[in-house]
Amino acid sequence: MRHRAWACVLAGTLLGGCASVGQQAPAGSATLSGKLSVRVDATPTAPARSESGNFELKGTPEAGQLNLSTPLGTVLAQARWAGHRAWLATSQGETAYPDLDTLTQEMLGERLPVAALFDWLRGRPWPGAASRSIDGGFEQLGWHIDLARFGEGWVAARRAQPPAVLVRARVDPS
Repeated sequence: MRHRAWACVLAGTLLGGCASVGQQAPAGSATLSGKLSVRVDATPTAPARSESGNFELKGTPEAGQLNLSTPLGTVLAQARWAGHRAWLATSQGETAYPDLDTLTQEMLGERLPVAALFDWLRGRPWPGAASRSIDGGFEQLGWHIDLARFGEGWVAARRAQPPAVLVRARVDPS
């Protein structure tokens, strides 16, 4: 159940019900939107998971929100964060978490670097951690960021450490 809920959160990544929580993104922040898919390999205790849908990422790593929706625009889940708190709203209600890492760990079973996604989706390393350039992209936080199709709006982030996780996004042009 928790895996399905984050799958609902990370990608609209995902499919479920309808939620709406009104909170504006911080002033001066940017919005990124597009299509997103997440695949998590099976583990001895959990089956493989794969979800996809539309996303809208607003704000900054410090305060913002991630909306996940169906192709028709129905919001399935919304993750919001500010300071050291995070909230997940789905059709089942809203749940509070101490931070984004805990939210992603609880919902997906894996911690995803949401703060880094703001930069990764723009084709650059996140300034909050060391990175290493590699052919066609870079490595950061244990993830390989593939920018081979960045000119077409595609970014792929792959974590090889078991269970392997693949996040693919096609960012809409600004």
